Amino acid sequence: MYRNHVNGTLRLSDVGSEVTLVGWVATRRNLGSLLFIDLRDTTGIVQCVSDHPDDFPDVRNEYVVQIKGRVQAKDVPNKNLPTGEIEVAIEELNVINKAQTTPFIIADKTDALEDTRLQYRYLDLRRPVLQNNLRIRAKIVRAAHEYFDSHGFLEVETPMLNLSSPEGAKEYLVPSRIHHGSFYALPQSPQLWKQLLMIGGVERYYQIAKCFRDEDLRADRQPEFTQIDLETSFLSMDEVLALNEGFLQKAFKEAAGIDIELPLRRIAYWDAMDTYGSDKPDTRFGLLLRDLSLLKKSSFEGFGEADYVKGIVVPGVASTTSRKNLDELNLEARKFSLKGVIALKYLNGTLEGSFAKFLSEELKAELVKYLDLKENDLVLFASSASRRQIDNGLGALRLLFAKKLELIKPNTYDLLWVVDFPMFTPVEGENRYVAEHHPFTRPRDEDLPLLDTHPEEVLAYAYDIVINGYEAGGGTLRIYDHDTQWKIFKLLGLSDEDVAKKFGWFIDAFNYGAPPHGGLAYGLDRLTMIMAGTENIRDVIAFPKNLQAVDPTSKAPREVTPDQLEILGLELKNEK
Repeated sequence: MYRNHVNGTLRLSDVGSEVTLVGWVATRRNLGSLLFIDLRDTTGIVQCVSDHPDDFPDVRNEYVVQIKGRVQAKDVPNKNLPTGEIEVAIEELNVINKAQTTPFIIADKTDALEDTRLQYRYLDLRRPVLQNNLRIRAKIVRAAHEYFDSHGFLEVETPMLNLSSPEGAKEYLVPSRIHHGSFYALPQSPQLWKQLLMIGGVERYYQIAKCFRDEDLRADRQPEFTQIDLETSFLSMDEVLALNEGFLQKAFKEAAGIDIELPLRRIAYWDAMDTYGSDKPDTRFGLLLRDLSLLKKSSFEGFGEADYVKGIVVPGVASTTSRKNLDELNLEARKFSLKGVIALKYLNGTLEGSFAKFLSEELKAELVKYLDLKENDLVLFASSASRRQIDNGLGALRLLFAKKLELIKPNTYDLLWVVDFPMFTPVEGENRYVAEHHPFTRPRDEDLPLLDTHPEEVLAYAYDIVINGYEAGGGTLRIYDHDTQWKIFKLLGLSDEDVAKKFGWFIDAFNYGAPPHGGLAYGLDRLTMIMAGTENIRDVIAFPKNLQAVDPTSKAPREVTPDQLEILGLELKNEK
């Protein structure tokens, strides 16, 4: 046997036991008369010690070794280590394999650049923090299997090579060797297939599904990602949400040891936007958006045709907010197409700032009372003709101040549903709409008459699970009758030819008795990221891509040979 114990499980109850351990040398300290080796395996680290260093072969960091010895109690316990109350007295040390000096220290705290860590990801994965992240991820997957299996769901795999279909993001295309000039598309989601499963009478489906989207990347997005995907028949929206709340409660408890109280609260989409400035609101802190329409009573003419004047109150920062700080805030606001934000400072019992000259004393007093201003409060506000625009801009500033002022308590988890999404989003400057979620989303029954008169007011049976300001999953009830589906396609500006070409094979199935159905998909990577307490999604994926969509380990993507292109009937265009 290589070993009879694993390192991270040894405790005081094992004192006196003869153990054989294996692992990597995390650290080695030879003090001349004493040798200390911290031995690491996937379960943790245990300290091994000998007062006869010369009796054993010399080892270096990351050597793979086998150590035989006796467990003994430590004179001075290490409270920072689960095995810190014991150590192993080395009786025999065997080198299994040697290692070169690694390009960075293999420890939770490392100053290595991320690209270096990703290039040597197989070394980075030895770090206990990443091992723990993968363990959390695996526990979430196990919880999904156990929960959905126990609730009558059938795990079904859907195709990876699909027909190209418009789902919002750019697709990854796969050329066909047999049919030159034709392409498969990798799935952005199993959306159409899982709806066909419902028409096929499966009723309850789930899958741990790989998905692909050729998008610009950021800290919480990858080109290939994993969903916990599910679909059900004959359930109302309330039943779908209740079912999924049970899964979330189980997953948080088993993967992160966190108790989630049910039922989760729900916030309507426009309430979330108007109050928090986001459809994925972080509700762990205040700084709520406030309607400041009363400022239109000022002598300021710059509001013009703005329909909305809104702001936030940031407590305790007025005196320390400089002109430079305000310029930085304006730059952030302009990212969301706001012209800028205006500041008022409540200092020494009065409102100060360049805008104050447009306010009468009566209006100043009204504003102070309305906002319940306290000494040193900063009021930031903006105006816009677009409700979404002003909400998104102020919502971004809200998050900026939350981080700057450390308003979010660490290790807190707030879960909620955002519901009642708009069915459509108007395209600014054009007389047309795009689907807020996707064109198969079912409008609320009470809003169906509005499809013919005021489509922009139609709300949908759509829902997102939001955790700590992240959209961790989302779904909808689906349209299941032919007439409503065609009406939605028309409102989205699709011609009969467009529909037949893009969705004909799918829509035909609805002529054969489609059941009422709906579903949801969780982003497994993002759910793991939240439970692991990191803001970087690459920390919870074994072999992620970097922000340039490159795999630093294998260096993919790379050019292929002319012979490979010829087999596929492809020729590269010369770039000038």
